[in-house]
Amino acid sequence: MNALTLLLALLGLIVGGATGFAVRKVFLTKKDREVADATERMINEANMKAKEMVMEAKTESIKMQEEVKREERTKHEQLQKMEERLTKKEEALDKKMDETEKAKTDLEQKITSVKTIREEVEKVYNAQAQQLQKIAALTPEQAKEMLLKQVEEESKEDLLAQIEKSEKELKEKAQEKARYVIADAIQRVAADVTSESTTTIVNLPSDDLKGRIIGREGRNINTFEQITGIDVIVDDTPGSIVISGFDMIRRYIAKMTLERLIVDGRIHPARIEETYEKVKEDVNNLIKEIGEKAVFEAGVTGLHPNLIKLLGRLKFRLSYGQNVLKHSMEVAFIAGALAAELGADVNVCKKAGLLHDIGKAVDHEIQGNHVKIGAEIAKKFGLTADVVHAIEAHDGNIEPKTVEAMLVEAANLIANGRPGATKENLDTFVRRMQELENLCTSFTGVKKAYALQAGNEVRIFVNADDLDDLGAKRLSHDVARKIERDFQHPNPIKVNVIREVRREATAD
Repeated sequence: MNALTLLLALLGLIVGGATGFAVRKVFLTKKDREVADATERMINEANMKAKEMVMEAKTESIKMQEEVKREERTKHEQLQKMEERLTKKEEALDKKMDETEKAKTDLEQKITSVKTIREEVEKVYNAQAQQLQKIAALTPEQAKEMLLKQVEEESKEDLLAQIEKSEKELKEKAQEKARYVIADAIQRVAADVTSESTTTIVNLPSDDLKGRIIGREGRNINTFEQITGIDVIVDDTPGSIVISGFDMIRRYIAKMTLERLIVDGRIHPARIEETYEKVKEDVNNLIKEIGEKAVFEAGVTGLHPNLIKLLGRLKFRLSYGQNVLKHSMEVAFIAGALAAELGADVNVCKKAGLLHDIGKAVDHEIQGNHVKIGAEIAKKFGLTADVVHAIEAHDGNIEPKTVEAMLVEAANLIANGRPGATKENLDTFVRRMQELENLCTSFTGVKKAYALQAGNEVRIFVNADDLDDLGAKRLSHDVARKIERDFQHPNPIKVNVIREVRREATAD
């Protein structure tokens, strides 16, 4: 029983051990498989990461290679630019060397030429010396005859050319004289136009005002004429008086002053002077408004305010019987239209056409041709080179180099060429009056001077602090003598020097 039990126990132990071994083997096999699977997964993941790292390394390498290539290209371009600059510098140096060599060669040629000329001069000098030696042995009559023959022989062609030149000048003078005679005849026929251009009629509400305008012993009218520089003509014409003067601004100021005095009713020297100063200030503002209106109507922009004010002064300026502002606007319109048709710069043509005579606004104050003065004014106020050149070339003084300059010149000729556009005698008269006034103001101590009575009288106002009565008398004599020497005048000119002393005090 025990043996059987033992055997059964042993058998059971063996079976149990075998079963346990089998179970353990199965369990270990499964675990090994899991470990193997895990290991394989780790290996795969490691391979994937390795591949990713390899790809990243390759990408980074490619980027580095591209960056290196870019840097190489940049350096290569920089080297090329440096090489080009060096090449240009080398070419410039070669050019300068060539120019230097050329200048050196020219200088050597000039030196040689000067030496040759010097030798020729010495030869001529020696020949003249020999000739003088021969002449020294002759009598004065023989020497004179010999010299005249030699001069005649050597200067035969020059004499013929001089004769032809003299004949040409005589023909031109004859034509000029003929034109003057014709213009003088036309001027006589057109006397009413000249009268309207130098006089202004002031209407009076009553003829009784004529006596008040004249004043006691002519005090009012004398004060008015001295302050304004304008003649007042009071005659028997009912309801009006005439003021006369060549300067349109002075005449306009005098007209406005007189009209205000008539409306105010108080006419005496102090009131005349006060009203004159106020009207003078108002006229300056009016000139600015006229310039702004002209610029607006012409369609020109970008002008300096002071230039616009100068343009307004042309309203009171006549040239060859024309109102210069109206003429300038006409030229601006014509030049602009021509430019639009031909495809040129319309703005340049309009601006140059409007300002082509701007020099005439100050040509009585500044010496020189109005074209040159106008060009200098245009430069001063910053106008473009094309506008300045068109102003310079509008009168034919210089050759126009641009289409715009040619169009402005053509527009000026068109505006001047229409029938009745110009009256040259009137412009000459105005210019002579301005020259007469400038001659008088050139003396020291002169404050202002007015040419009156068509240039037959000059009124000169002096500074009382600079000249005494004896100095004023001497000044009148000096001015009269200078007019006789430097100013051509058909009739005697009366010189009046006025020295006025004013003293003021205040009573508290």
